[in-house]
Amino acid sequence: MHILLPPSEKKAATGDGPPLDLASLSFPGLTPVRKRVLAALRKVCRRTDAPELLGLPAGQADETLARNRALHEAPTLPAARLYTGVLYDNLDLPDLDARAAAEQIIVFSGLWGALRLTDRIPPYRLAMAVSLPRQGRLGALWRPVMRDALRLDGGLVVDMRSGPYASVWKAPEPAVAVRVFREQIVAGVAKRTVVSHMAKATRGRIAHDLIKSGAEPRTPDELLKTVAGLGHTVELNGTNLDVVLHT
Repeated sequence: MHILLPPSEKKAATGDGPPLDLASLSFPGLTPVRKRVLAALRKVCRRTDAPELLGLPAGQADETLARNRALHEAPTLPAARLYTGVLYDNLDLPDLDARAAAEQIIVFSGLWGALRLTDRIPPYRLAMAVSLPRQGRLGALWRPVMRDALRLDGGLVVDMRSGPYASVWKAPEPAVAVRVFREQIVAGVAKRTVVSHMAKATRGRIAHDLIKSGAEPRTPDELLKTVAGLGHTVELNGTNLDVVLHT
């Protein structure tokens, strides 16, 4: 089983390991594009309009730009410790077997393309939806090289990526995308809505529960039974596993 995750905007502030070594990262076929994106990002971060180009909040712009300019020299840390947003808080990696999590999880990134949890990288910020001058939109830049660089060794793919990250690489079959809905009863009628914050938390919890259980579902139907058995309300709709939160 392979679990595909997006990164998080919230990250650890500093690393504690050696500087970046691109040759040590997983999926070495992505290295040429990683170099291009790194070089383009450093140039952008010297521009006066960098906050607008990168979509940075005003209060975080100076600190973020300084980090992005120092990516080659900054201390690194494993991706497992770098990402600290809502999804990763609920994934609760310290409670999981480190080897199992590293083998099953792939994190997609606007800067690195794709990573394993053991890959050491410095703190950074670069969303997949960004368009870099002279390089173009990152999704379009990554898409061609991803097709050849990410060749998984079979097994069910559980896709928990958000839209921009899902668009850069189509998971091979069998693959199931996890969607999250909140169901409310309004005037006696059940209505479902998408909930962004709770969707991240729920995906993190389901990824945690799947790895913690040691389950190895091989088909979408087996995944449905496994996740339901772990206490979640789920439905299988085509290639989507829909998680329903009742409020």
